[in-house]
Amino acid sequence: MTKKNLKIIFAGTPDFAAAALQAIIDAGHQVCAVYCQPDRPSGRGKKLIAGPVKNLALEHNIPVEQPQNFKSESDLAKLASYQADLMVVVAYGLLLPKAVLNIPRYGCVNIHGSLLPRWRGAAPIQRAIEAGDSQSGITIMQMDEGLDTGNMLLKVPCGIEVSETGSSLHDKLATLGGLAITHYLAEFDPQASGEKQDDALANYASKLSKQEASIDWNQPALAIERKVRAFNAWPVCYTAVDGNRIRVWEVEVSNEKASERPGTVTGYSKKGIEVVCGDQTVILLTKIQPDGGKAMDAAALLNSKSQWFEGKPVLTSA
Repeated sequence: MTKKNLKIIFAGTPDFAAAALQAIIDAGHQVCAVYCQPDRPSGRGKKLIAGPVKNLALEHNIPVEQPQNFKSESDLAKLASYQADLMVVVAYGLLLPKAVLNIPRYGCVNIHGSLLPRWRGAAPIQRAIEAGDSQSGITIMQMDEGLDTGNMLLKVPCGIEVSETGSSLHDKLATLGGLAITHYLAEFDPQASGEKQDDALANYASKLSKQEASIDWNQPALAIERKVRAFNAWPVCYTAVDGNRIRVWEVEVSNEKASERPGTVTGYSKKGIEVVCGDQTVILLTKIQPDGGKAMDAAALLNSKSQWFEGKPVLTSA
């Protein structure tokens, strides 16, 4: 069997998945259908907006299916009607039941944004940065009924830079995911069973929430710095000064120590706003965003709001 006669169903929704679909299309593989989440309301008018994968599929005249789930027999029958050899899944947004996994001739494979078994779950990219990992990567995995528990078919590592953000690592891994899946498909061996995961080494990357983006100034400076990078560009860390909420996009850990309570603003300058962390290390807020405003360097905010930071105020959760 060559890559030209492998019939592939692709399942994914956001831009991370669109990068993989584009790579598969560019490599000349036959995509017989694309599955993605139903269109979601967005903006003030709550207009239904198609996701990146759907838009890309329509550009290439690939049939698009958007079932709410696969509980109905008609949805399963539609999937089976494409008579696919393989289903490639990445950031689809649905946990696929066994009935779906068994429909394609050679089952379903997943493109996962970590080196499994580390960081199974919804947010492996951000959790790796938050934890201070030095390495991430892509795992092509044979899907089973568990959550990212299937046999590993291909692993491609990717370093995490000291300045890495959730956004920058997302983009790197999106590109790497496309390269990895096209390499896997080019060398496709239906007899390959892959490597079993060691469950003892597994950990879980829970879904991100806006609530946990609130900065806890009792944490050490390095932990706060990693979280700010991990949550850039979503959900973006935040704090408040005298009731004014501020989103924190970038920070810098200084070599200075201070004796004030965590969260205290000890000073400010064009370099940033100095805040004491739980280990008494001072961190600089260098790029911030007031409610209703744009993200800006600290110096720009201080031009109009320096009074917020006078008198050593204590930053709080918003």
